[in-house]
Amino acid sequence: MAYPSYGSGPFRSREGLTARPAASSEEIQLRIDPMHGDLDEEIDGLHRKIRQLKGVAQEIESEAKYQNDFLAQLQMTLIKAQAGVKNNMRRLNKSIIQQGSNHVAYVILFALMCFFVVYLLSKFSRR
Repeated sequence: MAYPSYGSGPFRSREGLTARPAASSEEIQLRIDPMHGDLDEEIDGLHRKIRQLKGVAQEIESEAKYQNDFLAQLQMTLIKAQAGVKNNMRRLNKSIIQQGSNHVAYVILFALMCFFVVYLLSKFSRR
């Protein structure tokens, strides 16, 4: 198999890196041409970018932990509130059962009294 030639050597690329076939298919051998010094700058730039990405990943991790803690606290608060509502409903049902159906009679009497008062006021206001 013939390899294309980009420079003086048969494995030279335009960027100064050369790839040679290795003994195993999982390995790649690289040779860096010392004529291209800008590779060090690019490697340093990649290191800076990796450090930035690491910082961003750590910030994301801390924010995710904070959000998980907040959700856990919110869930506990909702469970407590639900238990409180359930207890209050149970107490309200007990008090309604103990007092019987007198509440319905009181509501009906109150409505009749209000109707009677409105009726009397409308009769006396015409005169």
